[in-house]
Amino acid sequence: MTTKNFQQALNEEFSQQTYGENPPELYEPIRYLMSLGGKRLRPMMTLMATALFTDDWQKAVKPASAVEVFHNFTLMHDDIMDNAPLRRGKPTVHEKWNANIAILSGDVMLVQAYELLMEVEDSRFKKAMKRFNRTAAEVCEGQQLDMNFESRENVTEAEYLEMIKLKTSVLLGYALELGGIIGGASDKSCELLYEVGINIGLGFQLKDDLLDVYGDPEKFGKQVGGDIISNKKTYMLIEAIEKATGETKESLNYWLNAKEFDNAEKVKAVTEIYDKLGIKQLAEAKINAYFDKGLECLAKLKVEDERKTELKAFAEMLIDREV
Repeated sequence: MTTKNFQQALNEEFSQQTYGENPPELYEPIRYLMSLGGKRLRPMMTLMATALFTDDWQKAVKPASAVEVFHNFTLMHDDIMDNAPLRRGKPTVHEKWNANIAILSGDVMLVQAYELLMEVEDSRFKKAMKRFNRTAAEVCEGQQLDMNFESRENVTEAEYLEMIKLKTSVLLGYALELGGIIGGASDKSCELLYEVGINIGLGFQLKDDLLDVYGDPEKFGKQVGGDIISNKKTYMLIEAIEKATGETKESLNYWLNAKEFDNAEKVKAVTEIYDKLGIKQLAEAKINAYFDKGLECLAKLKVEDERKTELKAFAEMLIDREV
């Protein structure tokens, strides 16, 4: 099977999903957000992981789409909390409608995710659901930590990495683990798949932080420099705070404490500080280390190498992404 087959199956599934009709204000935002597409990395990973262990990977399509629906539910709510204006280059749901509608529509998406997970066959359903529930709680824990960090002066690198592990990586880990569960993999193989996802997820989120500063606005689909404007405690800012001295430290503190400023001027100034401190290179090294670890876990999986080809290529594509 190829990535194209998986993508086609997912596109057909998402095009057929109805979510609901009345009241339209409840369901239209869901259709709107899901129609924006996105990368759909997580359901792809579920299908790829299933195909490692069985040729009947199609039985994973609906459960895989549950992971994507859940992911979009978290995005809809996160955007409200972050007051984000754009998602995938288009207005966020709370901007296009309002926050109350976005909250309620997100709630229905969570219910829909559970509905789709019901498609896991009975003998494997309990494990899939138990792991999903734990993952869903961890994603919420990560989001709460992220919000806690907004009002804290000092956040350590270790705390930040734990937060992004919960907020982002555990769902990628679950996406792969779910594929293993559906495919009938051993507990050991499912654990290895989870570790692949955790490490790729950490590298992925750190790459997202990097692209927020150094990405191409045309390709990135979100406001470049948004993290700098909001003083978001990213790996890059944490490292800069730790490494800055003298005039560089004074300049960084000035921008972190400024109440009124021109957004473009602040982004330019802080980016120059990052350049001066070599923060981009530090981040790239960290990103590569996590991706390498993820690929090492994939190599340990006791499956024929040819079955791993698609998943390995997919992971390598994430390393080199620009969006």
